[in-house]
This record gives sequence, C-alpha cells and structure tokens, in this order.
Amino acid sequence: MVNKKLVKFIKQARKRGCSDKTIKDALVNHGWPIIEVENAFVSLVKRYKSKNQVILYLDTEVLEKIDKRAKKNLLTIPEQIEDILRRSTINQKNKKSGSEEKLDDNLIALFSRKNTGPKKGK
Repeated sequence: MVNKKLVKFIKQARKRGCSDKTIKDALVNHGWPIIEVENAFVSLVKRYKSKNQVILYLDTEVLEKIDKRAKKNLLTIPEQIEDILRRSTINQKNKKSGSEEKLDDNLIALFSRKNTGPKKGK
C-alpha cells in the first residue's frame, strides 16, 4: 500500500518546482525507506486506461536504429515507433491491389506482415 502522506508531499514538492531526484534524496536522507519512496513515485505515474496499448520486445540492434531515427526526427522512441506504425498503416491503405508494396522506410518493414514466416529460396 502506498503511503498517502508521502504521495501528497511529493505532489506539493513538485508544485514548488523541486526535481524528482531532489525530492527522493531528501526523503531518503530523512529516513524514508527507498522502496516506499519509489512506490510513491510509481503511483504518481499516469497510466493509460486504453485498449490501444502495445508492448514490443525489440532486439538491441533494432532499438538502436529506431533511437537514431527518433533523434534525427526530434522524437522520443515511443513517438518514433508510433510514427512508423502510422505510416505503415497509411501505406497499406494506399497500396494498389496486385502491385508490389514499396516501402520508403526500412523500419516500416520491421513491422510489416510481408516479412513474416520462413525465408523463401534460402
């Protein structure tokens, strides 16, 4: 159970402009157990209550490529992944039947259904 007084203190300290690190350090230095402090901060994280959540487990190499692309586009990694998926969906809608899909972004191919299954001819 999260300590409500601790959560209230953290909210007030944030309103005063204190950083989370400063707040954590002060609480721990005044004898608060680190696990209670961490639990209080975790309880303050906004959670999305939506069916639109997706969990991805990405290879380190893929994540590095996405991170590089995100920095280039001035996006966060989640924003970049969302952009890739959005463009992939739009690309799929615009695809003409019977023609080969043209991908302008190699990262879209990572999420494409086209590349699933065993490799043919190898």
